[in-house]
Amino acid sequence: MVAGRHDDWHGGGTVTDLQGFDSPAPLLPEVLAMNARWLPGRPAVIFGEKVLDWPEFFRRTCQVANGLAAMGLERGDRVAVLMSNSDDMVVAMFGAVVGGFVAVPLNTMVADLGLVAMINDAGARVVITSDDHAPRLDAERIQMASVLAEGWFTTGAARDGWRDFAGWRASQDNTDPAVLLRDDDACNIIYSSGTTGQPKGIVHTHRRRLDWFYDLALALRYDRAAVNLCAIGLFSNISWVGMGISLLVGGTVVVMPAFDAAAWLQAVERHGVTHSAMVPLQFQRIVDEPAFADHDLSSIKSLMCCGSPLPPTLKLEVMDRLAPQLIELYGLTEGVITTLEPEQARERPDSVGKPLMGVDLLILDDNDRPCEPGQPGEIVGRCRHLMAGYHERPDASLEARWVDQAGRHWLRTGDIGRIDEQGYLYLVDRKKDLLISGGQNVYPADIEHVMLGHPAVGEVAVVGIPCPRWGETPLALVVANDEPAQAHALRDWTNTRVGKHQRLAGVELIDALPRNANGKVLKRELRDRYRHWLGQADHHEEQT
Repeated sequence: MVAGRHDDWHGGGTVTDLQGFDSPAPLLPEVLAMNARWLPGRPAVIFGEKVLDWPEFFRRTCQVANGLAAMGLERGDRVAVLMSNSDDMVVAMFGAVVGGFVAVPLNTMVADLGLVAMINDAGARVVITSDDHAPRLDAERIQMASVLAEGWFTTGAARDGWRDFAGWRASQDNTDPAVLLRDDDACNIIYSSGTTGQPKGIVHTHRRRLDWFYDLALALRYDRAAVNLCAIGLFSNISWVGMGISLLVGGTVVVMPAFDAAAWLQAVERHGVTHSAMVPLQFQRIVDEPAFADHDLSSIKSLMCCGSPLPPTLKLEVMDRLAPQLIELYGLTEGVITTLEPEQARERPDSVGKPLMGVDLLILDDNDRPCEPGQPGEIVGRCRHLMAGYHERPDASLEARWVDQAGRHWLRTGDIGRIDEQGYLYLVDRKKDLLISGGQNVYPADIEHVMLGHPAVGEVAVVGIPCPRWGETPLALVVANDEPAQAHALRDWTNTRVGKHQRLAGVELIDALPRNANGKVLKRELRDRYRHWLGQADHHEEQT
């Protein structure tokens, strides 16, 4: 037999003849290297007037990777990135990944002390910021002991104690470090919370992250001609998925500095955008934009809505006026995804669709037994792209896991849903107290923790109430101490100490919080009681 001949693969050949072809599937750094090799002259990243073609983009990521290694960072060390949207941010994050380090993008909307808590929780060795965010960390740098003395980088003008990111990067070796990575090496950590001092870092491994990109590339109709417009902060999982899919297929990532409906429409027309992922609030602003009809949007191939449920009326309006190929996605940063295809959306606009290929879902009752069709319960799911766990939080990782009789691990979503006879998922409520405001996760416990620091606050419960602009907005119900308390003053005091997306719409002073026999606050009762608060309040200020 001659090795490699076609007839060796059938009948007479042996399994041992093929062992020389055992090769691990490439992970993201190798995929980027291949795209740089095979796509010269093709744009990889566009930001304003700056265009990085594939070879230049990869060279810059290699410079970051090699520079970090030269500082003594080892595989698996964490690199925190606190930046406003830019090409530099894309290079910084994926440069860390190319070097075998772990990218830790930080939510710029989190309060300053929350950022410090995240950096400390991650044990970040390096912090890379844009010049507009560097001042937020100056006063607390001594509290972040894990960061190397020479590990503080910022963009823009020179700043005491900070190194110039662009100049440092440009001085580094731009050859491929070709780091050997394992499938289960961490790729990134995305934080779900921040101001309590107990943030939860969601860890995605290289293999699971790439699996996520592969699965959604097919579902969202991506190919090498894809041009993805990032209209959300690049720190978010929504943006990571959009960027990751585009970079996987060899497409183009167009980065908006910040979302603006008119600018989004202009960017679609200018760059021939094919894909974009946004939250419901952004879709609403786009269809309400006065200049909407003035733009050629024919390049759009598929738009994705995620972050919070898309109201049925808005869903149909978007499909009729903006993108017939709208796909609604339900999932968590931790994993598990359903998609509602366009043809399904018109028949079942209240649904969030069916599981993505390779995803399995169950609805569990309060005793962790599978529910019958139509019966509400907690949504649990399993798939190949689930998170590895919460960083250094084995307790939280265990709480998020359900194990079936076959020993398979499922993710507890904390959401209440039901599945109909045809297999469509409908969201009913949140088992956890999480609320979603403008597409951003808001954890009431974070706000409550801050408010309990005020001398006039004895007890507090924060709930989400319906808001036409943001979907939901936080309202605080406060039982005062003996100290004099004014609702407006408490609201203003709190809003200076929490992130922008966490700001209270208002405060209501009440005599007592409703509780059950075990002393647990009945937040659902509070939500029901105050769901029309915005329409009734004489004095309230929405987030700005």
